[in-house]
Amino acid sequence: MNKVIECIPNFSEGRDKAAIEKIMDTLRGRENIKLLDYSSDEDHNRTVVTFIGTPEAMVDAIADFAKAVYENIDMTKHSGGHPRMGALDVVPFVPVKGVDAAECVEVAEKVGKLLGEKYSIPVYLYEDAARTAARKNLADVRKGQYEGFFEKIKLAEWKPDFGPEQVNLKGGCTAVGVRFPLVAFNVNLGTSDLAVAENIAKTVRHIGGGLRFVKAMGVMLHDRNITQVSMNLVNYEKTAVYRAFEMIRMEARRYGVAVVGSEVVGLIPMDALINSAEYYLQIENFSKDQILERRIWE
Repeated sequence: MNKVIECIPNFSEGRDKAAIEKIMDTLRGRENIKLLDYSSDEDHNRTVVTFIGTPEAMVDAIADFAKAVYENIDMTKHSGGHPRMGALDVVPFVPVKGVDAAECVEVAEKVGKLLGEKYSIPVYLYEDAARTAARKNLADVRKGQYEGFFEKIKLAEWKPDFGPEQVNLKGGCTAVGVRFPLVAFNVNLGTSDLAVAENIAKTVRHIGGGLRFVKAMGVMLHDRNITQVSMNLVNYEKTAVYRAFEMIRMEARRYGVAVVGSEVVGLIPMDALINSAEYYLQIENFSKDQILERRIWE
């Protein structure tokens, strides 16, 4: 493939394995499409998918993917710890090879138009695909979530970019965008007190005066009876993974709480991990050329 785009759709189902596999089957065995990873979380009740493909193949792939999502997910019955506005909640595109952001925006607009016309879903363009500054930030677009959108969509400033001007009862709404590679990074805390995780999240995230490129929220992990600071690092080059981790650990100390683990959701760029390895190991004069696998596959 001379031109490669990455797509990281998130859909609102993380518990029904049969439904998840039906949805994922739409991406398997497709020409010019390669499924890289998918990860489901029961507490968030959400699945994050990563696949790559040519710009031309992307639109058809998302069309079939969306059809399976809308057939298998009913938002009137959905609950989970992660903010969401629809069954196919977000569809972000990232330029990888031989394409730029502008070409990804063209794909995003084609996908948005398709979802609106074919499945009667209100669609909002965000980040680099946004048509107005007010819709650039996904958190602003999704504010109110599925339940709140029935009133929000009536406001003139929240008229959808594509699709009907009323919420699809079963499918909800969808955000389609173009962005920099995002790192979904969560830190688990040794406490069942959700208020602790929420307070730490408020301190760490940019909107609360914390780290510039961090979005964060507190989440309860019911199956383990612990809490989590769930984050999106929207620019790992400017706010490193280790910096977010260390700030959470520092803030947790004030509550007498320990960090008991962390996790990466989906895929992570190699540079983000190398950056953290350099910090924790205090490696001097390190080069990516020293990575064995990198030299083998050059």
